[in-house]
Amino acid sequence: MEKSGSGEPIHRYTDRKREFEHAIGDGANIDAISAHIERYIGPVASVFHEVVSDLVHIDVHVVAPNAKRDFYTLVTSGMSDRAMKAPVDHPELKYSELMICLPPHWPMSDAAWGNEDHYWPIRWLKVLARFPHEYLTWLWAMHTVPNGDPAEPLASNTGMTGFILLPALTVPPGFRELRVNEERMIHFHAMVPLFPDEMALKLDKGADALIEGFDRNGVTELFDPQRKSVVRGKRSWFHRVRWW
Repeated sequence: MEKSGSGEPIHRYTDRKREFEHAIGDGANIDAISAHIERYIGPVASVFHEVVSDLVHIDVHVVAPNAKRDFYTLVTSGMSDRAMKAPVDHPELKYSELMICLPPHWPMSDAAWGNEDHYWPIRWLKVLARFPHEYLTWLWAMHTVPNGDPAEPLASNTGMTGFILLPALTVPPGFRELRVNEERMIHFHAMVPLFPDEMALKLDKGADALIEGFDRNGVTELFDPQRKSVVRGKRSWFHRVRWW
């Protein structure tokens, strides 16, 4: 298997061979996730529903800026409708959902989302939420996904070309896990966009090197359109978050 400079495996995926499989959302799962969001983050102002869904029905729940969180919070539901292909020795890690936070001035109307420069965070929440089911694989904290091979910018207004999944830091610790029933524990991961050199650093030196730079520069799941690429720094607060 191909490995990065840090010794981690690199998985390359070819075009999907599976047929389209129509999916309907799990109502009970959606309700549980929505209640979880409102308990820990705030009222769900709107939900971006998929009209036609393949494999899993992905909705994006939007919490508007408020006095405690002066930014948008976007959380998926539907990724956890199916189990991922988690490591056999960690069957409790089969179910996940994703989130990202956007600045309060981010255009959020249907008309604005017709522009890919505004829509790409929503698009990628849906792409990554469907990814493990489409390719029969697993996504977890510290996993990275590029936008193509070779990686291209996510949109015309950013030089970022991929993502890393990390523990969410803007939320109360209780939000990161949701026990739905005896068999299903949902884990919530933050989707953090990366510049090409940040992706290269993670692949060559490992996640710790990248996260140290994030810590030094205060990078979280709250997307900053103006942020610069990070460099290595001190030991990270991410090391104090239980993510496995």
